[in-house]
Amino acid sequence: MKGYRIAIVGATGIVGQQFVRVLEQRNFPIDSIALLASDRSVGKKLFFLHKEIVVEETTPESFKNIDIALFSAGSEVSRYFTPIAAQSGAVVIDNSSAFRMDPKVPLVVPEINPEDIQKHRGIIANPNCSTIQMVVALYPLHKVNKIKRIIVTTFQSVSGTGTAAIDELTLQSKQVLDGQSVVPHVYPHQIAFNVLPEIDVFLDNSYTKEEWKMVEETRKIMHANDLAISATCARVPIFIGHSEAISVEFSKAMSPEEARRILAKGRGVKLIDDPTISLYPQPWSVAGTDEVFIGRIRRDSSHENGLVMWVVADNIRKGAALNAIQIAEVMVKEGWLRFGG
Repeated sequence: MKGYRIAIVGATGIVGQQFVRVLEQRNFPIDSIALLASDRSVGKKLFFLHKEIVVEETTPESFKNIDIALFSAGSEVSRYFTPIAAQSGAVVIDNSSAFRMDPKVPLVVPEINPEDIQKHRGIIANPNCSTIQMVVALYPLHKVNKIKRIIVTTFQSVSGTGTAAIDELTLQSKQVLDGQSVVPHVYPHQIAFNVLPEIDVFLDNSYTKEEWKMVEETRKIMHANDLAISATCARVPIFIGHSEAISVEFSKAMSPEEARRILAKGRGVKLIDDPTISLYPQPWSVAGTDEVFIGRIRRDSSHENGLVMWVVADNIRKGAALNAIQIAEVMVKEGWLRFGG
């Protein structure tokens, strides 16, 4: 089978490297691959399918003869280079927040709204990691019993901030255990042995940008503009894996047993739910996996039409790289993507 010509922008970053792994693991049909980054990373060597590939600088000429461009290099880079890549003939799948709320750019989670892919004009946006796992967990229930309101609290790992944050958590943990003082650099406060209820900048409405992403992105993905959502997003001293405590109000009552039956058949989800033996999803156990894990499903004692659940996923895989590549896989399967020349 003929393959596609792929470019990865931000190839040396934590998500960029995961792009490479997921493409290898899922046997995506590839003819050639270009690993691109900033000038600081030029000359570094990475491996793809046991072949050594030299990282090149991202330039406007990088996208000539490219079919799919996977971006994870930050919003500033995406705003400059994705239009150039699209004009060069590539389909861009962008992991940054640059185009997510652009009405002309589809925001896609393949388990939920794959048909939106067809509306792209060269750019497809990958949602925020915390949004992805929440909507994958809730959409199967929403299709059966319309959701009216969502209250979510997230517990997000430092890998969502990047390699520097992982290094800072490692260093600070050692410093604290050794009785040394800690000077934060990546976050405004110490992250080791701490919880920070601040992810991204604060907005005028007192929510953080991360929290407001969950509101707006969920509505766009689920095509539910009237959905009431409130989010509190916290950074926790975990390396990989985001956890979410979610309270959902449905249009009518739904039992935990019915929810489990529906979710057992849901795409991309896996139930781990037996409180009698303390069985529920945990970040350390889901790292490196592709599913969204759900547990502790129970009635909401504050509302007769409510359920509460605990949702965990690997934020670097399903929350970023995997979701983007699943979008590309849908395009290939449905014939929405041309072959390379």
